[in-house]
Amino acid sequence: MPRLVLVTGAASGIGRAVALAFAAD
Repeated sequence: MPRLVLVTGAASGIGRAVALAFAAD
């Protein structure tokens, strides 16, 4: 299930980026 891993990683990266954006605001 490599595709599932990629999707999970992408979602995690997006969530992390959003969290960093809010923290930097």
